[in-house]
Amino acid sequence: MALDTGEPWWARAPRVRWVGGNQVRLHEGGDELFPAMHAALASAQQEVWFATYIFHDDGAGRLMADALAAASRRGVLVHLVIDGFGSMSTLPTLQSWLADSGVRLEIFRPIDRWWNWFQPQQLRRLHQKLCVVDDDVAFVGGINIIDDRNDLNHGWSELPRLDFAVEVVGPLAGHVRHVARAMWARAHLGHGWRREAQRLLSSPTPVDRTMRLLRTLGSAPRAETEPRDRRPMRASFVVRDNVGQRRAIERRYIDAMRQARNCIDIAVPYFYPGRRFRRTLREAAARGVRVRLLLQGKVDYPFAALAARVLYDELRAHGVRIFEYTPAFLHAKVACVDETWATVGSSNIDPLSLLLNLEANVIVRDADFAAVLRARLERVFADSTEVTVPQPIPGWRRWFRRGLVAWVAHAYLRLAGVTGRY
Repeated sequence: MALDTGEPWWARAPRVRWVGGNQVRLHEGGDELFPAMHAALASAQQEVWFATYIFHDDGAGRLMADALAAASRRGVLVHLVIDGFGSMSTLPTLQSWLADSGVRLEIFRPIDRWWNWFQPQQLRRLHQKLCVVDDDVAFVGGINIIDDRNDLNHGWSELPRLDFAVEVVGPLAGHVRHVARAMWARAHLGHGWRREAQRLLSSPTPVDRTMRLLRTLGSAPRAETEPRDRRPMRASFVVRDNVGQRRAIERRYIDAMRQARNCIDIAVPYFYPGRRFRRTLREAAARGVRVRLLLQGKVDYPFAALAARVLYDELRAHGVRIFEYTPAFLHAKVACVDETWATVGSSNIDPLSLLLNLEANVIVRDADFAAVLRARLERVFADSTEVTVPQPIPGWRRWFRRGLVAWVAHAYLRLAGVTGRY
C-alpha cells in the first residue's frame, strides 16, 4: 500500500488515489447494511477493525455487539473504537455486553473527567463509520450502530431515517483497514499511553517490547497486490484528518463539481459550506448544470437548520434548486456528479465535518454504481418539497441571522484551533 512518509506506519492514512478492481455495493439504511455486516463478521477468520461515532444500546446495537463478541470468541482479533462523545451515554452498556469476549474496545477522546469538557481538542470527534473484515471486505458510510427508527433526540418513529453506506470488496478494502486500524491505535495509545508504556517497558528485551507493540496495533501494512479477477470499479478512499488531509474531502467535491457538465445532486442533513464550495455550486449552475440540494426538512437540530436556510436565497438566486426531505429524518451524506462520479460517506458539508471531525468517504467512478445511487435519490427527491419562494423574513432580519450563524461558526472553529477564512 502506498503511504505518505514522515509518521509511524500505524498513524498514516493511505495516499488518496484511484484504485481499480473493486466491487462496490450500495446499502440503504441499517435494514440493508447490518445483515451484510453480520454475515461478514460471521465468516471472519483473522481480524476485524471497527470504528463508529455512535454505538447505541438498542436492539440493533445489541445484535452488532453479539456479532463482534462471537467473532472474538472464535479466535478472531476484533478491534473496536468508538467516539467518546457520540457513545458516551451507552458506553457502560456496551462494556457489559462485551465483557469477557476478548473484543479490544477503545474510546476515542473519552470524556471521563470534568476537565475534559474544557479541552479544545474535544471538539474534534471521530465521526467515521468503518468496518473491515480480514482485509477482504470493508463497509464505509454514514450509518451509526443504531436502529433506523430510533432518533436520539425525538425517540422512535414509524419511518426509518434516510442513510447510506457502501460495501467494498477488492484492493480498496486494504486502504479502509489501514485507517480503521490507525483510529484504534490512536485511541489506544492516546487514552492509555502511560499504562501501555509501563507494560512495554516491563518486557525483558527491546525485541519483546517491539513485538508487543506490533501485536497490539496489528501487523505492518501488507503489500498491495492486483486481484486476479479484475473487477472494473475504480474507487478512492478519502479521509479528512487534522494532520495532512485537512481539506481532502472538500477538495474532491469541488474538483468534481468544477468538471460537471450535466448534473450535481447532493444530499446532506447539515449544510453550511465555505465560500469556495458555494462559489463552485453557483458557477456550475451558471454554466447550465442542473444543481440540486437535498437537505433536512424534518429538523433535528434547530441551529443546524437555521445555518442551512440562511443560504437558501443566495443559492436559489443563482439557479441552485433546493429540496427539503420531510417524510423522516435525513442522515445521508451522498452525492452524484454527472453519470459516473458518486460518493458515500460520513462527511456532512458544514464546518464540523469539513474542518474538525475525522471523516471518511468512498468515491466511485462507475456508471452502474452512480446509476443505482441516482435512482435512489430520484425517489427521495420525488418525496421531498422543493423550496420555491424566498424566505418570508424582512431583509435586515435575514442578514442578522446570517451574520449570527457566521459568527457562531467562526467562534467555534477558532475555539477548536482552526484559523483562516471559511
